[in-house]
Amino acid sequence: MEDNFLAMKKLFFTSLILLVTGTLKAQKIYSVDYESQADVKVFVVQYESQADLKVYKVKYESQAGQNDGKWFFTQYESQSKKKIYFVKYESQADLKIYFVDYESQAGWRNASKKSLLY
Repeated sequence: MEDNFLAMKKLFFTSLILLVTGTLKAQKIYSVDYESQADVKVFVVQYESQADLKVYKVKYESQAGQNDGKWFFTQYESQSKKKIYFVKYESQADLKIYFVDYESQAGWRNASKKSLLY
């Protein structure tokens, strides 16, 4: 009986850790008002071929990807994993993105920039 309890307890805590770890990796983004508040400065390019990352905005937090271009924009800064600031000029950006219309189009074009969103 005690062995079953310990096994269930271990399973519960393992599941909890996996759930929390998965949530931390989700691409939950918050757009800040000032450049100094940002983790990453982003510029939206006009053409897909100019982008480092093709981004698809998901409607629900549970749909957010794990650094694969599926972004969920949070309402509050504290809910986000990364804070971004949209710059006016391409030369100011750490990351160039292009918003796509379909989830299947999202993804990295320049994998060397992936570390910016980890």
